[in-house]
Parts: sequence; C-alpha cells; structure tokens
Amino acid sequence: MNNNETETLDQQRLNILINSMSDAVITIDENFKIQLYNASALNLLDINNIKIGDEIINYLEIYNKKDELVDLKHIVRKHDRITTYENFSLKYIDNSKANLFLSISPIHSVYGKKNLSGYILIMRDITRNKSLEEERDEFISVVSHELRTPIAITEGAVSNAMAFTERSDDKTKILEFLDQAHKQVLYLSDLVNDLSTLSRAERGVLEIKSEEINVLQLLEELLKNYSSDARKKTLRIKVGKVDNKLILNSTQLYVREILQNFITNAIKYSNKGVIELGADKSEGGVLFSVSDQGIGISKSDQAKVFDKFFRSEDFRTRQSSGTGLGLYVTAKLAKLLGAKISLSSKLNQGSTFNIFVPDLGKEV
Repeated sequence: MNNNETETLDQQRLNILINSMSDAVITIDENFKIQLYNASALNLLDINNIKIGDEIINYLEIYNKKDELVDLKHIVRKHDRITTYENFSLKYIDNSKANLFLSISPIHSVYGKKNLSGYILIMRDITRNKSLEEERDEFISVVSHELRTPIAITEGAVSNAMAFTERSDDKTKILEFLDQAHKQVLYLSDLVNDLSTLSRAERGVLEIKSEEINVLQLLEELLKNYSSDARKKTLRIKVGKVDNKLILNSTQLYVREILQNFITNAIKYSNKGVIELGADKSEGGVLFSVSDQGIGISKSDQAKVFDKFFRSEDFRTRQSSGTGLGLYVTAKLAKLLGAKISLSSKLNQGSTFNIFVPDLGKEV
C-alpha cells in the first residue's frame, strides 16, 4: 500500500470516527475556514449542509448571557490550549435558543511547536442540563429561605422559655414560648413530609396499585380526622350526599393525601361557614370535591396555586403558615393517578377543588 492509499484510508477512518460521535464536531484552519464536520453538527445547527472552505461564522453564531453576539474569532484565537465554555447559547431562525457546551482545541502541525494549523470545535446542546441546574439552585435557595424563619422562631422561643424557667415561676409565659416552638416544629415536619413525597414523586418511585376504595367510608374517615381542626376555627365540616355503594379502584394512600391537602387548605383559609366533602360517580371514575366558604382565590392566583412554593400576596393568606408545596405535591400525585384537577373560586366567597380520579380496574 503506497502513502496516498494509506492517507486515504486514515481519512476514511477519521470520518467514520467523527460521524459516530454524538457531539457536534467542526474542524477549521487558522483562517477559520471549515475543513471537516460531522452529522451531529448539522443537527445542532439545524441546517442541511455545510460547505467545506466556508468560514465558520457563516454557520455558527453564539451569544452571551446578555444576549449579545460573541466575536467567535476572538474567542478561538485567544487560547493556545483546550478550553471549554458553558455560558454561551445558539439562536435559531425561530428565535428559540439552546444552551451550548463549546470545547476549543488548537491543532499544531508539529507536536510541541508553536506553528498552528487550525482548531477543533466540539459542541453539545446542554439546555436540559442547564434547566435542571437552575431549577435545583432555585429549589435549594427557596428551601433554605423557608427553613430559616421557623428555625429562628423556634430557637428564640426555646431560649426565652429557658430564660423564664431560670428566673420566673410564670408557667403561662413559659408554655406560650413552648407552644410557639411546637408550632414551628410541626411546620418543619410538614415541610419535610412534603419534600419527601415530592422527591419520590419526581423520581417516579411512588407505587401505583389498584385497590378497592369505599368512597363514602373514606370521606367519613377524613371528616372524623379533621372535625377537631375545623371546630377550633368555628367551622363545620360535613359530607354531602354520597352513595354508600360507590366504589373506586385506585391507590387509596394518594387519593387520601390529595383530599387531605384540599381539606387542610379549606380549613386554613376559612374563618366561617361550612366545608363540604363530596363525591359522585362519573364516567370512568369518581369526581371528588372539597368546597369551602373561605377567603377565595383571585383569578391571577388561580393559575399559580399548583406551582412549587407559591404563596399568594393576599395578606390573609400570609397570616397562615404553609410550606407552599401542598398543592404542588397534590398535582404531582394527581398526574401519577391519571387524575384531573379543576378549581373554581371567587374572592371572599370561597373555593371548590374538584378532582376526577379514574377507576384503574381491579388488580388481577
């Protein structure tokens, strides 16, 4: 085999190797003219063809975080060793964007020498990774903020109780401080439970199993469990007219948790009237409802109540403690069950949360 045949074979092998890569690869010479590219480069740039010998800037425009066009030639020239970036983005013809991983590798014609013959650009769409990273950072920030207040209140209340114990026999004041601390510990417990359920739901490890649920019996159990909390706020909780033979095949634990979240919200944001639990047979499943005569939810807030950590700016809502996760977890559980939630509400007139839970059929 002569030298020309060897070079041709090596080039073919190189082309096969580069085209087998999932990352976009483009090689350019010292004048920024394209020498080689792979199929992934076409996919990333969303184009059908690249002409060998054209300048790279005819095909690749990158933007910084301020949405300013970056001088690609300047970025490439200023490095004499492999350099990577993750803070640039591509902009497509429809103005959509993709976060970009960009690796720049200088090519030297003789190893260890200064003479440069070009660059290899390796690129990857990291939009999803960036999105998850930003969501994680926001989540950590919000959770830290949510934890800071109850921990500070608990620490202060316990410190005050300890101080009063040393210098006073006023048990009323001591019990008041301990009650403050206890309420904050309960809040922290709710937050940890919500975060635990949320984590399992988002990782998809919650088990969905079909079991026979007597709907009236479930609602009566919830009535019994929450009647005391309702009475403390001079509220009345009742079960509407429900067929005692109504049966639903679904996961009772998650149906119960969803209804519990609706009920606790109804109690929390009501100062008068009746909270009614209802259920009716509907085609393919059961339609549950929880209605109250509370403060209601504004139109603008109704679109956000199922968002993670959402708390209304309504001062009446701010007076009640809450993790801001209850309804978000509810929406996650509903999705797992294939259920659909709807909400109707008017300010100062109350709210009704409806959820249609499909019948999963009897487990074989």
